[in-house]
Amino acid sequence: MDITVFGGGYVGLVSAACFAEIGHRVRCVDTNAKRIASLEQGIMPFHEPKMPELLARHRENGGMSFTTSAEAGIEFGEVLMIAVGTPTAEDGAADLTQVFGVAEQIGAMVKHPKLVVVKSTVPAGSCAKVSRFIRDGITKRGAGIAVQVISSPEFLREGSAVDDCMRPDRIILGATDPAARDHLRELYAPLRLTSDRFIEMDEASAELTKYAANLMLAARISLMNELANLAEPLGADIEAVRRGIGSDPRIGPAFLAAGIGYGGSCFPKDIRALLHLGRAVEVPLPVAEAVGELNRNQPLRVIAKLRDYFGEDLAGRVIAMWGLAYKAGTDDIRESPARVILEALWEAGCTVQAHDRHA
Repeated sequence: MDITVFGGGYVGLVSAACFAEIGHRVRCVDTNAKRIASLEQGIMPFHEPKMPELLARHRENGGMSFTTSAEAGIEFGEVLMIAVGTPTAEDGAADLTQVFGVAEQIGAMVKHPKLVVVKSTVPAGSCAKVSRFIRDGITKRGAGIAVQVISSPEFLREGSAVDDCMRPDRIILGATDPAARDHLRELYAPLRLTSDRFIEMDEASAELTKYAANLMLAARISLMNELANLAEPLGADIEAVRRGIGSDPRIGPAFLAAGIGYGGSCFPKDIRALLHLGRAVEVPLPVAEAVGELNRNQPLRVIAKLRDYFGEDLAGRVIAMWGLAYKAGTDDIRESPARVILEALWEAGCTVQAHDRHA
């Protein structure tokens, strides 16, 4: 199958490489000419295990190609996958400018029936808007081209994204049209997934599922950090507590490690977007508010500990920091708790000597 992936960032590039690995031909479209030129030379724009090998292999065998031309990408793929960024806007909402921009290009340029798959993290109702943008563009040209839009959000973890893509624990099929669902199943067929890995629902439910999953995981992290803050003055060992509650099959051990908070490109922005969505429909989300607030304050406990040890005045101290990325095995410093700590140390008059293997 020929697939065009719009977006040469984290989700788009990993998805493109993995689809090429299972036998599809993939063209990756990105407006960043410098990034496309680097990819054509086999240079990865970010650190992710196994990706350099996939990129090298499929550049050589023709499984992956790269372009800045939206028109060339639209013509190439029978499946058009939108995997562009949805950063946080000033009001906390997900900025869908890039998503809708791709939709407008498809509407203006598409010549044959296509299946459009929205992989970007978008609020519920966005696929309907994407469909409208495409339909309006087709109508303006007086063309009668059928384009279906469905949601299939990604669930990739930085540092293990290739394995997550090649061995997914579930594939969300967000489509009301059974034919569109079948087409997407065909896309994933080489992975030989069992039927229970496919979870069918409507587009809006699929879009909300992505946000719900990230909020649930972030809540576990924040709650565990809150318990760690309580355990310390009580003389309790939070690691022992983690083992004790993680052994309960109703809870499980994942995302229970206490620390300085979560960061990265997903959890912080997605929780902000979910809160904005709640305000838009006048539904309060106090748990989500609390999760975000606790996480914003958690890194500053490191500064409090330094002041407990050295005294209130930290000016002139030289502090070594191991690790700048938001998690090990990545080079991603977006909303990393380390950045909050760095800013606080500088404000306190400290000098920082920092080291990270990748970031």
